[in-house]
Amino acid sequence: MKSYSKKPFIFLSYKQRITIFVPRKALLFPMKNPNHPSVLLIYTGGTIGMVENQETGALEAFKFDQLIENVPELKRFHCSISSYQFNPPIDSSDMEPSLWSKLVKIIHQNYDDFDGFVILHGTDTMAYTASALSFMLENLSKPVILTGSQLPIGMLRTDGKENLITSIEIAAAKRADGTAMVPEVCIFFENHLLRGNRTTKINAENFNAFRSYNYPLLATAGIHIKYDANYIRKANPDQPLKPHFLYDTNVIVLTLFPGIQENVIRNVLHTPGLRAVILKTYGSGNAPQRPWFIKLLKEATERGIVIVNISQCPTGMVEMRRYETGVHLLDAGVISGYDSTVEALITKLMFLLGHGKSVEEIRQMLNESIAGEITIEQSI
Repeated sequence: MKSYSKKPFIFLSYKQRITIFVPRKALLFPMKNPNHPSVLLIYTGGTIGMVENQETGALEAFKFDQLIENVPELKRFHCSISSYQFNPPIDSSDMEPSLWSKLVKIIHQNYDDFDGFVILHGTDTMAYTASALSFMLENLSKPVILTGSQLPIGMLRTDGKENLITSIEIAAAKRADGTAMVPEVCIFFENHLLRGNRTTKINAENFNAFRSYNYPLLATAGIHIKYDANYIRKANPDQPLKPHFLYDTNVIVLTLFPGIQENVIRNVLHTPGLRAVILKTYGSGNAPQRPWFIKLLKEATERGIVIVNISQCPTGMVEMRRYETGVHLLDAGVISGYDSTVEALITKLMFLLGHGKSVEEIRQMLNESIAGEITIEQSI
């Protein structure tokens, strides 16, 4: 692998400051034409980058110099592809906010040198990472495409090859005026391009692992890739990318169910350091009308805890004025999460809390679409 220049890259971990050297143009294969687009491929970990150990049968992470061996079709691309690999690779279940910050810094460090970015990521937490990046990469005007696979890329029936090849093609795609075709954070999986902060993993067995219930597809890949410009976010390439790295993880998800006990809710709402609660309610945002329940919620909001109401139903929107039960929640200070996914709301709260905003500022911004994460068409 050819390395053209190395530039020190700094990020903060939980414990110490670490210096990472990010290859600025470590090309997997020679660039045929300097006018062709360039894509940075970032491998964080996950099934797509695994190969089977012939002796033990266990799946192990392969090195990127083996990528051409497994995906020889990449040689046919009319673009330069550089790579950066997490070492060691991160299992999807171990992904955490400090690693989101690392991804933001890798993208920011290399932003001017590449036309697009493809992140290979484990499927279990991919929607969380995509949602987080959509908030942390302000003024993004280039594609950041997350993809992965259900089967390792070296296996015969893998879905990884098509996901990877098409993700690179989308990351390199431009409009007639030279701007990016899809200037936002997306997930590409099983022929579908989805807005990252609208996406949820819905299947652990089949190749169609992700779905965007409340927002249309951005593109469909068949014989041709058909983009739907009406649903792709508009970007201003003249605005510089503004990266964000701060977050606060003092957030919890509380799912209601018939028979939930008062002491459970009381203990959750009195968790030390708690700053925000995502309340997963029934239907269009309904919850029990028991006096003790409303009282606990009201006391929590008066203490400065932000409580946001989203539905347990994957499709649809919270409408808290539709039924009396929702009105009681409004009176207790609970605010609407509209049609947000859990992944988007968790990462949005972490993002807002981490930037030192007041409770009132956070409540206001939760009623705004920052990165296309919610649909605001009607009053709550």
